[in-house]
Amino acid sequence: MSAFEQVRRSLAAHPHGWLVWATGVGSIAAAVAAALLELWWLWAAPAVLLLGWLAATDFRRLYYLMLAAIPLSTEINLPGGLGTDLPSEPLMWVLTLVAVFWVARHWRAVGQRFLLHPITLALLMHLAWMTLTCLTTTHPVVSLKYWLAKGWYVIVFFFLAGHIFPTERDVRRLLWWFLVPLALTVCVVLVRHAGKGFSFEEVNYVMGPFYRNHVTYACIQAVFFPFVWLGLRRYRPYSRLWWILVGGVVLLLVGINFAYTRAAYVALVAAVGVYGLVRWRLLPAALLVVALLLGAFIGVVVHRDNWLLFAPNYERTITHKRFDNLLEATTRLEDISVMERVYRWVAAAYMIQERPLMGFGPGTFYFNYQNYTVTRFRTYVSHNPERSGIHNYYLMVAVEQGLPGLAFFLLFFVLVLLWGQRAYHRLRDVGQQYVVMAALLSFVIIGLLMLMNDFVETDKIGSLFFICAALVVNGSLQAIRAAE
Repeated sequence: MSAFEQVRRSLAAHPHGWLVWATGVGSIAAAVAAALLELWWLWAAPAVLLLGWLAATDFRRLYYLMLAAIPLSTEINLPGGLGTDLPSEPLMWVLTLVAVFWVARHWRAVGQRFLLHPITLALLMHLAWMTLTCLTTTHPVVSLKYWLAKGWYVIVFFFLAGHIFPTERDVRRLLWWFLVPLALTVCVVLVRHAGKGFSFEEVNYVMGPFYRNHVTYACIQAVFFPFVWLGLRRYRPYSRLWWILVGGVVLLLVGINFAYTRAAYVALVAAVGVYGLVRWRLLPAALLVVALLLGAFIGVVVHRDNWLLFAPNYERTITHKRFDNLLEATTRLEDISVMERVYRWVAAAYMIQERPLMGFGPGTFYFNYQNYTVTRFRTYVSHNPERSGIHNYYLMVAVEQGLPGLAFFLLFFVLVLLWGQRAYHRLRDVGQQYVVMAALLSFVIIGLLMLMNDFVETDKIGSLFFICAALVVNGSLQAIRAAE
């Protein structure tokens, strides 16, 4: 039998086999053409055509591909001060367009219950207010780019995720598509870090190209850990997949440990407590206690200018090269990373007083905060060469979108927690209970991390933030249907 006949019979037996051959031949042809014509963008032509085919025939596969790309994505700075994450963000753009066309064509199939759920409505109110603040922003172009990015995050990771992950079986696909590339990046970082003796001083230099710094690296592992841990309980003990998940749990714990990130340690431990609160139906009471304590703390800090007591000693607030020295400096308010955050938080307080209703506009904190800083809180890195943000998402929302924007965001956040606990106890399907619990714990971990970071604006954390909210909505709707 000739080689041609073998190929013909293979394509006849496997209808989609032609795609594999076409992609292979097209890739070779594109490479040759790119080299001969010196048009290097031709290298990407087969991949673009493949993505287009997936988007047109089965965008679920494209969605899973995007999930796998998130842990592997790399930040790329573009001309004109723009930036993107490759290859994850272009896939988000394609999926956003796919979602728009799909809804236009299948609008009758769109779940109205999902759209009318209180969590969804709270998120839409937050987005509507954000849109209004774009009209009064101090930097229109910056706010427009921020608004567009937020739009495709919500469309892809909340609305589209709600459609793609309605059952536990679908969430298991999420687990594996995200875990495998995440584990690969952790292995690469650990091997590189081992070559440096797991030194705290070298930790940021072994993160590339997957992670900007050790904080992002540690936090993505902490956020996804509940899915791996609770997924472990849904596979038969000592089966092949069970052992793989055991290895995943150990690998993530080792990765988090050697990331030397205090926020990840605290958030992961706190998630254990939240698990107990949900199981014992104590989450609403805990939220009330947290609100009262936070209100009392703010009252004490602002009373008679007590906030000035937190001003650092400029000469002693430095970068530490040993992790034990860093922990000791943190308790003494002499760690530069913590005190630089305080420097910006103080500026944020003055900015909120200046514009409490509409804020300065989405994405504009960096361009405005230097005019509101207090010299007594300045540190060695206050010139901010990396153009980083406020490092507290809640304050950032209040500064950029006003106090109403913060109220809408907190409403969305609290509703996810309350409806999640309610769904967990009303669901009859044990597997779906685990899904809701994993989503709740990951959501809480992100909420705690947002006290010290702005991670909701990044693909590695922001994606999981909205996916978890969508999973809670789906679990809540299943609980309602089961009760009817």
